[in-house]
Amino acid sequence: MLMNSVATAPETSPALVWSTALSVGDDRMDDTHAEFVAQLNQLLTTPTDQQLPLYKVFLAHTVDHFAQEERWMLATGFSADNCHAAHHATILETMRAVETHFAQGDTEIITRLAEALAEWFPQHAASMDAGLALHLQSVGFNTQTETLADPSRVRPASMSGCGSVSCS
Repeated sequence: MLMNSVATAPETSPALVWSTALSVGDDRMDDTHAEFVAQLNQLLTTPTDQQLPLYKVFLAHTVDHFAQEERWMLATGFSADNCHAAHHATILETMRAVETHFAQGDTEIITRLAEALAEWFPQHAASMDAGLALHLQSVGFNTQTETLADPSRVRPASMSGCGSVSCS
């Protein structure tokens, strides 16, 4: 008897559910984070042989997501080499390597990365992103218009921390 080989969806339910617990208090950042979570969960519920196109969309979204936050950091006084941006760079480096491994036959790598990101994201949002949101609010930065109410409240590249705290 010949059986058809069909890739099935990973036996994982959505690993991360968007809720107010993940909210950082900035509507634009929260909307971007909710999109990130939705795309992450879509990857986890998609058969492995169908994940690559969705993964490419997710990677592009994540590049834009991180660039948006880093643009806001620079506009509000963070140095370009702050540790929040360094975390983003590490995540993106790993995400970019996934496509190569997938093409080389590691068809489970997208699921493994998505599971790892589902574990990583809540802590990142609760610490670095929440700190960034508080900082943006404290200096009067509007994330919708990407403008400062009073630019004199910000000194260029004066912050090197991860959000509202310094890295140690």
